[in-house]
This record gives sequence, structure tokens and C-alpha cells, in this order.
Amino acid sequence: MIIAGEVSGDLHASGLIKGIKKRDSDADFCFFGGDRMSREVGHGPEVHCDEMNVMGFSAVLRSLPRIARHLRKASGLLETYRPDALILVDYPSFNLRLAKRAAGLGIPVHWFISPKIWAWKEWRIKDIRRYVTHMYSILPFEVEYYKSKDYEVNYVGNPSVAEMDAEMRHLPPLKHFLERQGVEDDRPVIALIPGSRRSEVRNNLPVMIRAAAAFPECQIIVGGTSSIPLKFYREVAELPGLQVVFGYTHVLMKHAKAALVTSGTATLETALLGTPQVVCYRANGSRLSYNIMEKLLKVRFVSLPNLIVDQEIVRELLLHECTQENIVRALRPLLQPSPERDRMLAGYKEMRRRLGSGIAADNAADAIVSFTRGS
Repeated sequence: MIIAGEVSGDLHASGLIKGIKKRDSDADFCFFGGDRMSREVGHGPEVHCDEMNVMGFSAVLRSLPRIARHLRKASGLLETYRPDALILVDYPSFNLRLAKRAAGLGIPVHWFISPKIWAWKEWRIKDIRRYVTHMYSILPFEVEYYKSKDYEVNYVGNPSVAEMDAEMRHLPPLKHFLERQGVEDDRPVIALIPGSRRSEVRNNLPVMIRAAAAFPECQIIVGGTSSIPLKFYREVAELPGLQVVFGYTHVLMKHAKAALVTSGTATLETALLGTPQVVCYRANGSRLSYNIMEKLLKVRFVSLPNLIVDQEIVRELLLHECTQENIVRALRPLLQPSPERDRMLAGYKEMRRRLGSGIAADNAADAIVSFTRGS
């Protein structure tokens, strides 16, 4: 039984399912997840991850009855389906509750993509120790962190490494990419990656566009997500002709001269593709929010490239620091040969070295199948 409550979890869990089926062709699956998992399993989910993905305090409050209903359904399935393994994929608030229920039923709990308790909610380590049989990490520094908390995790590699390497093997030339998108402009590209949620796009895209417009020698192209319509991007940007591409974000990232990226997995993907970037996260942009975040977070950085290398290799502009002027200042040296650009690219190489080349889903599948077989 596999629980993935977000789109990213659906992607990573689909690779895990594929890996398990390669090792055990008779494996049977019951799952909460999305379309990618459905394709690998051959049938739909018990609950689709679109029903589960909730962000923001007020949205969570409004969704509490629905979340409780999903939790009751998952708990009931544990009792009736009685899986040999419960596999949790990120999504910690929901999954920790389900882990407790599974442990009470004597069902082994495997967690793929460990909760980021090193950033906040460190107290969750007590429940992890108590209820999670095996933890599979995709960030190398988590091994030492969890060890300091008297809990052993297995670093299995980072799935984005294989995903981006696969994208690189099928990359169309820039000219062909632009032609397919109906772009006749041949100026260098500044890619804008404003996030996958409407609130992120609303908060970040306008300031990104204002900053990128300071470089008229370049054109602006936005990497859109299919769950948000083109009309929304253009209304938020107040630019009727704004160029947005859907389904080709990684191609856009790779061919861009530089990128402005909202904090998240996209920062790691941009680094793996070797494109210089400035990390932008505006939210409501207030200094008060920044001060609260500074108190809550237990880490020096928020972007994955910096966290992995444990130094600032990409510039992070968060909340009230995410202004047009600051973005322009950070972006300018990345659009030309410069010491700043060279340092960032060298940092990317060190990041990739630390991540290694292991196939995360295959390594986790090996461990899970071996455990369920008792070998």
C-alpha cells in the first residue's frame, strides 16, 4: 500500500512502483496517488492526490473534514487489505498518523523521501523512531542528521539526478524548441519558473517579469504548469502576449541563459541542468513573515543546491528581500561571463558529486522487496 499526497510524490512513487514490479512481477498495489502511479499499477487510486494536496493555513483548516475522511479510508484499507508493507512518500502530517495506525496493526512502514524535520518540526523524530521501520532519504546530508537523532536512514540517491539526465538525452535544439512553441524571437532566454500553485504564481511572477525586463537584450519565457491555465498567467502578469510554455519546463530551463526560480525542487532541477539561477520566494513579501520564518527554520538555507553543498552557491531572495532591484542585481552577472557565474557552475558540480549517481527508486525498491521477502 502506497500513499502519495502530492504531484511530486506521484512522480517519485511511480518510479518506485516500476522498480518493485521489476523485482516482483506478482506484486499487488493499493494506493493513494495520481495519474503516473495509475499508469504503472494498471488501475486508479483509492483517492487521487489532487484531493489531498492542500497548501496554506486557511486552506488546511477548510479541508480538515476532507483530510479526516481520507485518513479514515486509509486506516480502513490497512485493516482490510493488510499489506506486506505500507510505503509512505513524503506528505508528513497525514502519513505520520497513518504510520502510527500501521504500526499498531503490525504492518511494516517504509518511508520514501524522508520528512524535512531538519528544517522544522524536529519533534516529529519521536514518532518516526516509534512507527517507521525503514526510512529512505534522497538528500545525502540527512544521513548524519538522523544519526545525530539516534535513528538510521538509508540514502538511496536523488530521483532528480536520473530524471534530469534522461531529459538531457532527449533534448531538442533551442531553434527547434522555439519553433515548436511558435517563438520567432532569437534573443537569449531568461526562464521564469514561478511555482506550481496559483498563490506562488500570483506572488512571484509579476516581480520576476519586472526584473527580467531590465535586460532587453533577452526574451522572457515562463515555464507553466498544466494545472494552471494560460489566461491566469497572462492576467497575473498583466501582459496579454506573455510567452508561456507547458510540458517543456526542463527544456526551457536547459536552454535558458539564466533562470528566476521559485524555491522548491525546481531549484535542484535547474542546478542539475547547469543553468545559472536566482532563487525567488515572495509570498506576501513582509519582513514580519521573514522574521517568523527565520525563527521557525532550523537551517541556514532554503534552496536544495545550497542545502546539499552547505554553502550559498545560488542567491536566495526571500520575502521582503525578493524585490525587483535585488533580483536585477543578482541576475546581471549570471547573464555574462563573470566570477559569480563561474562560482555557481563550480558549486553545481560539487552538488552533483555529493548526490551521486544511484537510481533512488531502484535502490529503495531493492530494500523494500528484500525486506518483505525476509532476505
